[in-house]
Amino acid sequence: MSEAIFNHLAPEGWRAISAGSQPTGQLNPRAVALLRRKGIATDGYYSKSWDDLPLTPDLVVTVCGSAAGETCPAYLGPVRRTHWGVDDPSHLVASEEEIEAAFERTYRIIRARIEAFLAAPTLSQAELDRIGTLGAEC
Repeated sequence: MSEAIFNHLAPEGWRAISAGSQPTGQLNPRAVALLRRKGIATDGYYSKSWDDLPLTPDLVVTVCGSAAGETCPAYLGPVRRTHWGVDDPSHLVASEEEIEAAFERTYRIIRARIEAFLAAPTLSQAELDRIGTLGAEC
């Protein structure tokens, strides 16, 4: 979701690429449906490993959460980093309504953080880390 939301909101010339250490090989259908409902294009996105990135990122933002006992991978390239943890709603075992609500909450948190990132007057490490705490009230 983060890649699509960022690329939807970002100014010309800015681009996010989402990747991980253990990609599933497919996009989550609930995430895709939610993004489409929000008017955010999902064409061309796919699950990918950071080993396959076409370039070295300027900034790595990890978003792994703790609800599913995830281990947050460490991208090993020499880049700036910050952590904006969000629990992955795809691991939730609950009713359909609760799962949909969890995806919506995750979307709101990610969007709030991306909007704050894009509006930030500076991107100091302190500011990047502060942005990662936003949205918990969503």
